[in-house]
Amino acid sequence: MGAFINAAVILVVGLLVASILLQVRGQGGGLFGAAGTTFRTRRGVERTLFQATIGLAVLFVILAILNLRLS
Repeated sequence: MGAFINAAVILVVGLLVASILLQVRGQGGGLFGAAGTTFRTRRGVERTLFQATIGLAVLFVILAILNLRLS
């Protein structure tokens, strides 16, 4: 059981890192704070990727707690 959870944690961490790196940054660079002044909503693939990142983070925390309890 412990080996399965360890493998699942490694898989979830890899997917979490990939989903964070795939997210698009705001336009304009934000060097002088100009990028933070506009408001826009996430749509389509960007929203799905954002929600998947949250889901993977929650799954990672659950797996980490299970791993601590079983070891």
